[in-house]
Amino acid sequence: HLQNRTCIVESFSKVTGGSSGIGKCIAIECYKQGAFITLIARDENKLLQTKKEIEKYSVNDKQVVLCISVDVSKDYEQVENVLKQAQEKLGPVDLLVNCAGTSVTGKFEAIEVNSFERLMAVNYLGSVYPSRAVISTMKERRMGRIVFVSSQAGQLGLFGYTAYSPTKFALRGLAEALQMEPLETKLISETSSVCQAEQVARVIVKDAIVSKLSF
Repeated sequence: HLQNRTCIVESFSKVTGGSSGIGKCIAIECYKQGAFITLIARDENKLLQTKKEIEKYSVNDKQVVLCISVDVSKDYEQVENVLKQAQEKLGPVDLLVNCAGTSVTGKFEAIEVNSFERLMAVNYLGSVYPSRAVISTMKERRMGRIVFVSSQAGQLGLFGYTAYSPTKFALRGLAEALQMEPLETKLISETSSVCQAEQVARVIVKDAIVSKLSF
């Protein structure tokens, strides 16, 4: 059960993350279970709109939805500081959901070089930084779960996704390597022809509860 647990959902893009898509659905599912929620994304207005939507699902008057506007892919120290502030307000992180992601499509030679750099920063480092910022506390408490939301493009290369697909392969590699360390990680596909965001969110939250959020 997630009663009084602290869940952080972070994002980057307009497509998925703490303020929309799978990220928002995960936050709602956690809130329905009685969790305290921290939403992290760049768009402050969208965060506030999502906050109001999530609060409709409150199960007790102690629950809180904290919103933090920050780009999780740019500055590790800034990410570390905002997550520290969030934990000071709501307590240690029990569940971190990494949903940062953006995409550029096109033929390899038609994609601007800086797009390759930006996608690697957002899609890979945008998950590395938050995870790195909370993992020490999780290990000390011997409690916590980290979820990486990936893509089918992280399982096989797709035409037109030469900038995007490698970043998701990197994320998968990170998750698999972390699984060899003494902590719980999960890699979840963010796109599927048969799964909607709400379905994926329910699976992630259910899995977190079943695991009892422990190392």
